[in-house]
Amino acid sequence: MMIRNSLVALVATIAFSAQASSGSSTKEPSLAEVRALTAKYQDVNVALAEGYVPDPMNICETAEMMGRPSHLGAMGVHFFRPDLLGITSDTNSRVDGNGLHTDFRQPSILIYEPQADGSMKLVAVENLVFAKAWHAAGNKRPPRFHGVEYDTMKDDPSTKVDEAHMFEPHYDRHVWIYRDNPNGMFAQFNPNVKCPAPAAGLSHSAHQRD
Repeated sequence: MMIRNSLVALVATIAFSAQASSGSSTKEPSLAEVRALTAKYQDVNVALAEGYVPDPMNICETAEMMGRPSHLGAMGVHFFRPDLLGITSDTNSRVDGNGLHTDFRQPSILIYEPQADGSMKLVAVENLVFAKAWHAAGNKRPPRFHGVEYDTMKDDPSTKVDEAHMFEPHYDRHVWIYRDNPNGMFAQFNPNVKCPAPAAGLSHSAHQRD
């Protein structure tokens, strides 16, 4: 229930256009270019000023809360650009969107690790597209970045946790350019990202079904 309220708040409190930029370039950026263009977001206030919206519940996402082994690690706290995601305003169902943005020069999501002093440290950038909109645009396969297909996120109704964290089926790609990841540069989770105990306690129940 917490995560539903969180996502409803995200949609309900932000005014934005439903039409997102496709954001795709004929030449994908190098990791060095992505880092150079996103380094400014190491200051979370810059991200906020440019329209990134933090998860209202400030949930630090972990592998365990999505039904995955805890040793895989965590993601962190997500900051979204609703316009790039093309999020719709229907708050009575799962969060959905029609954006086709896949350009990492301007990622649609920034991921931060909460610090003990209350500050946020940038650890990764991410792009996400909703599967229905992506395929409606004529795409047969998930998006790719540096030759690697985006991960598929889809809820399994037979489990207690919500693997898609109240989102419609979607494809996403994490890029850990600000935190070394033994799981790999493009892995979903990073064992080197830590969620503070209170946030971890909240997140454990945040994706449980009502």
